[in-house]
Amino acid sequence: MYMFKYICKRISLMLVTFTIIFITCFVLVKLLPVDVSSVGIGEDADKIIAQMVSRGYMKYDSGVGKYINTPILEQLGKYLKRMVFYGDFGIGFSMPEYRGRAVWSVFIEKLPPTILINVYSSLLAVPIGIALGIFAALKKNKWQDHLISTLVMVFISVPAFVYASLVLYLLCFKLSALPLSVMSLPDIVKAYPEKGYLYVPGEFNWSLYFNKKMFLSMLPAVFSMSFGSIAGYARYTRAELTEVLTSEFMLLARTKGLTKAQATVHHALRNAMVPIFPSIIGEFVSVLSGSLIIEKIFQIPGVGGLYLAAINSTDYDFFMMLSGFYLLVGLLAGLVVDLSYGVIDPRIRMGAK
Repeated sequence: MYMFKYICKRISLMLVTFTIIFITCFVLVKLLPVDVSSVGIGEDADKIIAQMVSRGYMKYDSGVGKYINTPILEQLGKYLKRMVFYGDFGIGFSMPEYRGRAVWSVFIEKLPPTILINVYSSLLAVPIGIALGIFAALKKNKWQDHLISTLVMVFISVPAFVYASLVLYLLCFKLSALPLSVMSLPDIVKAYPEKGYLYVPGEFNWSLYFNKKMFLSMLPAVFSMSFGSIAGYARYTRAELTEVLTSEFMLLARTKGLTKAQATVHHALRNAMVPIFPSIIGEFVSVLSGSLIIEKIFQIPGVGGLYLAAINSTDYDFFMMLSGFYLLVGLLAGLVVDLSYGVIDPRIRMGAK
């Protein structure tokens, strides 16, 4: 009962927080003017103005004889009405390659690379990081522990784009072991004519991503994103496990006849994973946010590159859709992190007094 009330309370607070931040983002981005002449002239400019008028962003003022921006609150009301009741997240009007296309269809098309890059990096970083942390904790104050701790501090201190540069130079350029950038979907269709792949813009086609060439092209980005995560997991796991190994209940377990390995696996790791497992979810969110730069460096056709392009082009609808996406992922991850404590350790009851 306590858990149910807690979940309802957290979901309500999450929705309120999402609404406040989302509306704030809408108001702030609408304060930025769009220079129509910078994105097209003649017919292109006329199309952009017509699109903005149809969306309620602009209107013609006969008094001054030109188009002016609609009041922000009026724009907000129309935008929320379209989004909530019709599932209409808008269309692109500033970026030439997405002009006139539905924001949702472009987002669906760009989502698979972002998901796969982060999933691959997490699958690589979590087991390696936790294993190194466990090994360092078991070898506390020995040369193995000092070596791992030193490497961990180095990898944590170096930004992800430095790893990306090194990976590009060593693996992609010097050794030519991996491609310099992630393959595009049309390239995959051409690379596997015998499989009958069909690329349709705006469709959520997973089959195009599960092949050898696409996987190999993603590896440089995966490696670049994994180094920092591996170091973070190793440091956190070592700190938690070291504290648990020196606890009194571990001494009691050893006196009952358990070997060091048995006591570590059945008692120490179980207690140490209580704070470690939620950190995995939190780290995944930070990796998702940090992939904006990695996607730009490796030319990944994902959500991160689209978000940066929308910001640079001041494309309102794309910016709001993607900002809401990142905001919702962060809020949901925070909720899952809190609930995971009760799943890992049944003694923890969220919301109980």
